[in-house]
Amino acid sequence: MNDWRPATGPEAARSRAAMLRRVRNYFDTTNVLEVDTPALSRTAVSDIQIESLEITDCAVGGGPLFLHTSPEFCMKRLLAAGYPDIFSIARVFRDGEAGRKHQPEFTMLEWYRLDMGLSQIIQDTTSLIGQVLADAAPTELPVRIDYYDAFLNTVGVDARTASLDKLIRAADADEQLQAALGRERDDWLDLLLATRVIPSFAANRLTVLQHYPASQAALARLCPGDPDVADRFEIFLGPLELANGYVELTDAAEQAARIASDIESRKRRGQIVRPVDQNLLAALAAGLPQCAGVAMGLERLQMLCDKTDDIRDVISFTFEEGA
Repeated sequence: MNDWRPATGPEAARSRAAMLRRVRNYFDTTNVLEVDTPALSRTAVSDIQIESLEITDCAVGGGPLFLHTSPEFCMKRLLAAGYPDIFSIARVFRDGEAGRKHQPEFTMLEWYRLDMGLSQIIQDTTSLIGQVLADAAPTELPVRIDYYDAFLNTVGVDARTASLDKLIRAADADEQLQAALGRERDDWLDLLLATRVIPSFAANRLTVLQHYPASQAALARLCPGDPDVADRFEIFLGPLELANGYVELTDAAEQAARIASDIESRKRRGQIVRPVDQNLLAALAAGLPQCAGVAMGLERLQMLCDKTDDIRDVISFTFEEGA
């Protein structure tokens, strides 16, 4: 017999509704416009870290459709068309993500601020987190640390200059792990970040990890004062990632080159290559204003509000239960 009942009761729904009111109140008081974007697209992201869900058998002709992994591309088109500061609360979809901290369908809060630099958007993000978490917000002040400094402090290597073999030795990787991970430098940096650096973050305060390597810039601009790093940051509470943001890349040619590099990397790794969003590149070419943006999983924030370490405690229907 199927268990048709929801995963959580009305208290979780009340907590979510209150959290969403606090989110909207924050943006209302700072004059940010709420917008909607489509969930279906004929294109998908090229990022090697993100996999799209594909609808192959659809009546709308002309090939497959994809469920969006983020409202980012459409929101940038809005900004290029003259919209002011904007935010969106959207259901998004990512393949291969299910467990205590992930679901293939989740709620993303994404927003963009015009004319903000890295320090300003970080301050904006920590202020939002504090208001949304309310009584659950950490009392200690946030700490900011550069990516390479964090590696030096916790792993004991200069990740900016260390050879790939040195990173592999630092990970204490056996032959099986080396065979599985291959020889992509950023994969080993990601492994050390996940297993050594992030677990060292204090549980009682927000940690802002900033200035990621230029090779991990994705859609971020490179730092004007140091082109080896990107104006990108992530925010954690303890080991839990809450937000990913950056000062946006506005150069269409550079963005096209990065997408091409992603595609080549996907081919090397045996990952699926999907159609590129030419509308994004056209919007950048038309003129994306200087801006900064942030993406945040709202279920992660509710987990902190409700004092649980399992995302399934804060959603009504989980993927595993047949939602």
